[in-house]
Amino acid sequence: MSDPSDDQPIPGAEWRTIVANVPLVSVNLVVEYDGGILLGKRENEPANGEWFVPGGTVLKNERLTEAVHRVAADELGCTIEIVESLGVFEHFYDTAELSGIDSKHYVANGFVVKPTSEPTVSDDQHDGLRVVSEPYPELHPYVQRYLNER
Repeated sequence: MSDPSDDQPIPGAEWRTIVANVPLVSVNLVVEYDGGILLGKRENEPANGEWFVPGGTVLKNERLTEAVHRVAADELGCTIEIVESLGVFEHFYDTAELSGIDSKHYVANGFVVKPTSEPTVSDDQHDGLRVVSEPYPELHPYVQRYLNER
């Protein structure tokens, strides 16, 4: 079985050191779609099996807004319009996708976005997509925080 860190733009051993020791800068997308918010069912840690907003780490020399567009293309196969920034959130997880690493810390930048093309599952991050509307079902606390901020 291959190590998930092999799929990162940073070589596996270096990625393991970073995840084990450094907070990761990320973007998370609150996707306004079809009268609600589009969520993906996570296929990996952290938050495996949870309905969560799409997101990903920011690459070196990549602007936050560039990362938002890249994540939308990679995870949803669509183009988007950025509506607003929700600000910075901290996410602490007791799991990570790497064996032997028991936690993950993100400095997450939340953005409200609207698709300008049809979203679909386009990578191995999600098992499926669904739209949730108010009153929102019970969701992961970090997702709920994004929804409360918009």
